[in-house]
Amino acid sequence: MAKARMIVDKDFKIAQVDNRVYGSFIEHLGRAVYNGIYQPGHPAADEDGFRRDVLELVKELNVPIIRYPGGNFVSGFFWEDSVGPKVERKPRLDLAWRTLETNQFGLGEFAQWSKKAGSQIMMAINLGTRGVSDALNLLEYCNLDTNSYYSNLRKQHGAKEPYNIKTWCLGNEMDGPWQVGHKTAYEYGRLAAETAKAMKLMDDSIELVSCGSSNVDMPTFPEWEAVSLEETYDYVDYISLHNYYGNAENDTEDFFAKTQDLERFIHTVIATCDYVKAKKRSKKTLNLSFDEWNVWFHATEDDNKEMKNRPWQIAPHLLEDIYDFEDAILVGLILITFLQHADRLKMACLAQLVNVIAPIMTENDGGAWKQTIYYPFLHASKYGRGVALRSVVNSTRHDSKNHEDVTDVESVAVYNEEKEEVTIFAVNRSVKEDALFQADVRCFEGYRVLEYLALENDDMKVVNSIAGEKVAPYNKTEYKLEDGVFTANLSKCSWNVIRLGK
Repeated sequence: MAKARMIVDKDFKIAQVDNRVYGSFIEHLGRAVYNGIYQPGHPAADEDGFRRDVLELVKELNVPIIRYPGGNFVSGFFWEDSVGPKVERKPRLDLAWRTLETNQFGLGEFAQWSKKAGSQIMMAINLGTRGVSDALNLLEYCNLDTNSYYSNLRKQHGAKEPYNIKTWCLGNEMDGPWQVGHKTAYEYGRLAAETAKAMKLMDDSIELVSCGSSNVDMPTFPEWEAVSLEETYDYVDYISLHNYYGNAENDTEDFFAKTQDLERFIHTVIATCDYVKAKKRSKKTLNLSFDEWNVWFHATEDDNKEMKNRPWQIAPHLLEDIYDFEDAILVGLILITFLQHADRLKMACLAQLVNVIAPIMTENDGGAWKQTIYYPFLHASKYGRGVALRSVVNSTRHDSKNHEDVTDVESVAVYNEEKEEVTIFAVNRSVKEDALFQADVRCFEGYRVLEYLALENDDMKVVNSIAGEKVAPYNKTEYKLEDGVFTANLSKCSWNVIRLGK
């Protein structure tokens, strides 16, 4: 049997968890917007055309910030086309995903929707085909209450109060040759720095995110970060990380080990940021925004055929990965890794939120339902708010095809002092055996087990659908808490949420 022992102490703090680590992402891509969050005429649509069934599922996740409107889409986005009277809005060809964007849902609608969802906006600006002046026009339209052209234009469009968007991404994946307006690291750094300087002159309350590499396998990683940050470091607050994980080789054991790659990615970006800090003799520490992450590989081949053979559709079915049980386990492992880096990783966006590589799916003429990955994200968002603790964990280990010395059990604890609760998130990623798990929680005197939620299944490929949920958490009762030590048997390939409180 695999074994793991964990020591949890409230004085061993990593950092306060920034709630924005439970952010998500809505891009004008596939059915994320149209027939996703927005579908006038649907039986579940409200007076603004927003699907109530989707809103309820989003609100349950309690997503604090949502990135918009892209993604690759933003590098061809003319925001002016998406505001004002709908009859005057211009349809545009979106080169990123080779679809037709009607602009019937735009900036104003997203501001309304996000308010109903209880989420802030992380606004991405177009630094692919546009630049400094357009960024300033957009910022004025969104955030200023002045007697000036774009501020007055927003008011004319019916939004008297500013949207007051505080977090802005300076472009998207500008290192990628696929990106419309792709740039070298130096070209991007100069443009982003000048844009950032000007934006903060207009509104010094905003936070800015500099583009990092599109993924860890880019040939320019991490040189891209080092070169671009030499230009942007003094003017930005975060650098972005993007990466997706897949199991194309159908090797569950090695798939679960990919958070080792994630660890190296995070450590490398932190090291690069700190190198630039040292080189500039700066006192500022740059934090991380992992504003695109998820499992993504199931539908890639079909998507490529669809975009090539049937271009310029409106809201086609694209990137609609149907997630299985093992995908949910990897999402849980990723969330644990994020919490283990709460001192530097302050924002993250599960990409995406609805229909497009998403935890929530809809039928055009039917209902909405939860994918398998919905549940670990829900649990982390609900119970992972507080202070991440630097726990001491000793676990048995194994090797996989491409990874060595992989821990059988990965875990982290979050302490919510206000609620007097501590939550342990633990994954047994062994595909061969259950794990005897012990957590020393003697520091939390007088605490009892409030709830033990588990996600377990013997079939790694089982999925949820509109017909029903074959993957859902249940309340586990087989455990003991004696003399301040919690003991339980973690089933192989399982996600576990252990909540203790007074």
